[in-house]
Amino acid sequence: MRVKFQADADLNQDIVKGVRRRIPEIDFQTAEAAGLEGLDDQEVLAIAADEYRILVSHDRRTMAHHFGDFISGRDCPGVFLISKRTGVREAIDEIVLVWPASGAVEYLNQIVTIPL
Repeated sequence: MRVKFQADADLNQDIVKGVRRRIPEIDFQTAEAAGLEGLDDQEVLAIAADEYRILVSHDRRTMAHHFGDFISGRDCPGVFLISKRTGVREAIDEIVLVWPASGAVEYLNQIVTIPL
């Protein structure tokens, strides 16, 4: 099963656009398309999990804690946390490298920080 991604509402949308531009067939849903704006972390994680999407977020402050709580009750396809100090191009490069080389189950219940 191919990796699918879900952008968090705080994610720089230039990352989503850049990934899609490099690999048009990648499944990277925007926060707007998923209706994530204004939702708390638990709700965002649930929506991503329901669609078996890895959540991609800049929220290094609270997401790790909420992720831990979330996986105590159910599985999560994973979370990629990207530092806001990471350049857009570097974030795009990392996601583009992960997509063809990984299966969705490799990130189950894991948090991955980018850069790798």
